[in-house]
Amino acid sequence: MLPPRPIRRLVLAPLVIVIAVGFVVLSPFLALLALVSGLLARSRAGRMRSLRLVGFAVIWLVAETVAVVMLAGFWVVSGFGGRLRTEPYQSRHYGVMRWFLDVLYDGAARTYGLRVEVDEPDLTGEELAARLTRPVIVLSRHAGPGDSFLLVHQLLSVYQRRPRVVMKATLQLDPSVDIVGNRLPNVWIKGRQTGERIFTEQIGRLARGLDARGALVIFPEGGNWTPHRWRRGIRRLESQGRSDLAERARDMPNLLPPRPGGALAAVAACPDADVVFVAHAGLDTIITLGDVWGRFPIDQVIRARWWRVPYDQVPRDAAHEAQVQWLYAWWERIDAWISQNRPGNVATEATSGVRSRHGSSATGP
Repeated sequence: MLPPRPIRRLVLAPLVIVIAVGFVVLSPFLALLALVSGLLARSRAGRMRSLRLVGFAVIWLVAETVAVVMLAGFWVVSGFGGRLRTEPYQSRHYGVMRWFLDVLYDGAARTYGLRVEVDEPDLTGEELAARLTRPVIVLSRHAGPGDSFLLVHQLLSVYQRRPRVVMKATLQLDPSVDIVGNRLPNVWIKGRQTGERIFTEQIGRLARGLDARGALVIFPEGGNWTPHRWRRGIRRLESQGRSDLAERARDMPNLLPPRPGGALAAVAACPDADVVFVAHAGLDTIITLGDVWGRFPIDQVIRARWWRVPYDQVPRDAAHEAQVQWLYAWWERIDAWISQNRPGNVATEATSGVRSRHGSSATGP
């Protein structure tokens, strides 16, 4: 359970600032320890991993501190929160988001050699103009917090969009995410809480409020891929009498079966929005802080693929079942792309085990 908002504001935010100051003061000593630890590492790849982590942690904590201070300043100058919902302050908050994610992206590029390549079709002048003047609903696979940050960074800094995100409530433990996320239009999903209808209604309201620069980001899987969640998702479909969808989910070893409720509610609520499907590969195994240290890729290209479905080709007028089948067909295409574009073109250990039991993935439409 999350601490109440006043506790998060009065305890967690100052605590992060204290940690950041302490970390910066001790960073020369920590860097020396990391360097010694690296020299003692057995593998060549692990020799600089500790030093890279220290460098990225300093960048993150300093950026976090600056962001929290700026957000506190907004609260004061807005009349102690009285004008935070007005357009000028909403724009300023998106500006803080863009700056924060730019710093983290540049930091990851400098410390880990991270690069992101997004593959999307070449657009004609007319298509490009349409892209810039229509809202979009972005349906992406979920593979840890790293992919979420990169996706939102791409929307803000490259496409000049204003993202609204459906995200886990536990992300509010991060002070800057907590403050910005609650001042801008977003939806927080609470773990195992039952109330899917309520969340679906909230997502619908977010979608109805999209303007031409808006982007609603949804992760239909509802969580990161693990073998347990993958099997549980298949069992859930079987218990619902959807053995057909369960069979299709078995042939998608890289993804959890999508939950269509929120995605289809958003599509229906904003009839002028194009739908963008997003696949990516490279940060699949980065879930915990331990993964950041042990598995964060070094000098690696993170590949992503964006497919854009124009608003008039989205089956909004089709029956619900046809829309579910449409969503699953796209999920099969994303799964096939991940299999072909995983770094090194090899499956993860968990995925390899799944493939050996259930065969190769479907190719999609």
